[in-house]
Parts: sequence; structure tokens; C-alpha cells
Amino acid sequence: MLHNKARYNANKLHKKLRRLVGTAISDFNMIEDGDLVMVCLSGGKDSYALLDILLNLQAHAPLRFELVAVNLDQKQPGFPAEVLPNYLGQIGVPYRIVEQDTYSVVKRVIAEGKTTCSLCSRLRRGVLYRVAGELGATKIALGHHRDDMLETLFLNMFYGGKLKAMPPKLVSDDGNHIVIRPLAYCKEKDIAAYAQSADFPIIPCNLCGSQPNMQRQVIKEMLLQWDKRFPGRLETMFRAMQNVQLSHLADTMRFDFRGLKAHGNPVADGDIAFDEEMFEPLVEELIPSSLLKNEKQIMQT
Repeated sequence: MLHNKARYNANKLHKKLRRLVGTAISDFNMIEDGDLVMVCLSGGKDSYALLDILLNLQAHAPLRFELVAVNLDQKQPGFPAEVLPNYLGQIGVPYRIVEQDTYSVVKRVIAEGKTTCSLCSRLRRGVLYRVAGELGATKIALGHHRDDMLETLFLNMFYGGKLKAMPPKLVSDDGNHIVIRPLAYCKEKDIAAYAQSADFPIIPCNLCGSQPNMQRQVIKEMLLQWDKRFPGRLETMFRAMQNVQLSHLADTMRFDFRGLKAHGNPVADGDIAFDEEMFEPLVEELIPSSLLKNEKQIMQT
């Protein structure tokens, strides 16, 4: 039983997360009247929190929408198959458990010691798209949060040579579904604290959660260090994702640099070419040497 102060803090955090989710839904028009939202429930803290907050919003929002929880049982050894049906039955949420042995496929195809995420996510995505079609779901809700989006931004920059993150809303790669991320404005540490206070029956992922040398883990630790040393930096970086100036990048496919002409009129947010620029320390100076060492090892594998 939570003490009064702990209960107060938990309620305060829940209100904060509910407000942030509601704002994200409104900003990106994620949920519309009459939607059937398929909430992908993995058994981790993020998807539990997502379902819990959406249930609360469903009860109070002016929009009418339905929820259905879907879990993909990937047949990981030791997976407690009874946990999610018991939990969902207790809270009265319609659900579907899909059994598909993607675990053995990943283990057979991916060499020992290599990262399994790419193949695993591709297989899982295909199954979930199929189930969404069978259920008639108009939206697919995933539990990715703000930190996931920032990590993806840096992963693509450091390893993929792309300025690309994880969008709050997108059309699926098969063109048939709208995928939404209502936790887009929520910090992972807030979600973790809320999941702990709510005492969700967390199910660990033994397939990818036990890979400490993943590139994503390196980026995650880098961002955690930045957050400790420079409070507010992650918030600033996320704001930057919402304030993109294509004219100040270098993608000729996204901005017509060749067609630029001087026209004699002031330009809002124009470049002040001769002003002295102020630079912060190099990225390498902000990353602990141990993390740089891990990154080099990953790049060599």
C-alpha cells in the first residue's frame, strides 16, 4: 500500500503523463472519433503505461474510440504466457494473444553475438500488421517514448548517415495502416517511475534485452550522461526535432539550393553569414571514454 506522499507523487506523475499523451494525440491528430486503436502490448513498462493512460483518456475524452490490446507471443523460452491474459482479464480490456514462433527464426538466422533487433522487429511488424487488418483496427499504437525518438535520431546520424528519427505518427511501410506513438512527449524515466508505482506485471525480454553491446545501448548511455552533466539538453534536442530548417541543412532533394536567388527582401531565420559562431564542446568531449571504447568495438564487429 502506497503511503500518502508516495500516492500523491504517483497521482501527480500520472496526471503529467496523461497531459503529455493528450497533447501529443491532439498535436498529431493521432486518434479520431470512432477509431479502433490496437495497442501493442509487449509486457514491458512502456506498453503497460501506454495502455493504462489510453484507458484513462478513453473514459474522459470527448472523442469516442475503442481499444484492443494485442500481444505477440514469440515463443521465447520461459515466457510466462499466463501473465498478460490474467492482467487484461482483470482490467476488462478486450485482447488478443497471437502465437508466432519468431524467436527460433531469429536464433536460426542471426549468428551468435550479433544484434537480433532488425530481423526481430521486421518479423514482429509483419505479424502485427496482419492482425490489425483482421481486427479492423484503424490505428496501431506503439509504446515508444521521447528517449526512443532521440536515440533513433543519433543512431541514424552516427551509423546510418541520415537525419531521421522515429515519427510520432506515420503510414506503415505496406501503406495500409496508421501507426501512432502517443508517448512521444514522455520521458523514459517518468514512465519507469509510473510503471513501478502502478506495479505492472513486467515481463523481461530475453531476446534483445540481454544484448549489452547494441549500438542503441551505446547511444542510450551517451544520452544519459548528457542528461546528468547538462540538465535540459535532451529537452532542447527534442525541441530541435520540432523546429527543422531545411534551408540550413544540405539535402538538395528537400530544398532547392540550385534555384536560390537574391531578391532584396529580408528573410526570416536567414543566415547571418559573417557573425561569429559560438560552438559547444565536440560530441567526443561529452561522451565518457568508456562509451567511446564500446562504440569502436561495435564498429569493428
